[in-house]
Amino acid sequence: MNDMNIILFTNKRGQVWSFDFDLVHLIVASVAGLALICGVALYTGFRLGGDELVYLEEWQGVVQSQQAEISEARDTAQANLNALTLRVGQMQAQMLRLNALGERLVQEGDFAEGEFDFSIPPAVGGPQDVTGLESTELTDFMGMLNGLMVELDDREYKLTVLESLLMDRSRRERVMPSGRPVGSGWLSSKFGKRTDPFTGKQEHHDGVDFAGKEGSEVVAVGDGVVSWAGKRSGYGNMVEITHGDGYVTRYGHNKEPLVEVGETVKKGQLIASMGSTGRSTGPHVHFEVLLNGKTVNPGKYINN
Repeated sequence: MNDMNIILFTNKRGQVWSFDFDLVHLIVASVAGLALICGVALYTGFRLGGDELVYLEEWQGVVQSQQAEISEARDTAQANLNALTLRVGQMQAQMLRLNALGERLVQEGDFAEGEFDFSIPPAVGGPQDVTGLESTELTDFMGMLNGLMVELDDREYKLTVLESLLMDRSRRERVMPSGRPVGSGWLSSKFGKRTDPFTGKQEHHDGVDFAGKEGSEVVAVGDGVVSWAGKRSGYGNMVEITHGDGYVTRYGHNKEPLVEVGETVKKGQLIASMGSTGRSTGPHVHFEVLLNGKTVNPGKYINN
């Protein structure tokens, strides 16, 4: 039996509704409707799942981008830190050089002890303005370091020039003849015209004589290099020192020289012992000063 009859009774006006159905067609229609409902549900779910996948992919891209930015920021920070460390190391090395240079200048300048001490920071101070305090940005800090490096370079150059000038002045002071050529003794003959002790005639005396006890100390009156040490006509045992800047000094009639040719000597260094060798009437030192090959009056150098 393939037909179905459905009768509906209503309360309104006592109407009766009657429906006839083919059972096969009803089953087919039901299955088709169910399939349609399932298809719509599956399609809707697929669309929703696809949107969620797209959303997930987008978030994964954002996360990867942020990770890349973090990695780049970390690399940049490390590079800045390395550059900062290198710059600080350079500044520390330069400060060590400046400290050493400053200590040499203090010694050359003969300052009072403790007046300049490069081993401790300079004394500074003052009231603090709390209203104007601001934190320093990295770019500002690097700019400050660069400015400080420029100032350090400038100071180092100027201090180096100053050191050169002081050293040159010190060298000139040490090579220029000054002071007495003897440790003890007295001036027995001056520079210029005098009566020759052997002939009684007037002659020009090219130096000054210092008389004293035989064996007394004869010292260099400036830094230099020994250019003669031995016997020389008229001078007996003589020591000659070349000082530079055109200056040469001679020390004659020594008992014996105590230095050798080519030896470097310092101002005040013992170079010979007083004697009476050569053309001499008694123990003394004949002292000469030559400037650019010509004898000059030693008196102004002795009194310096």
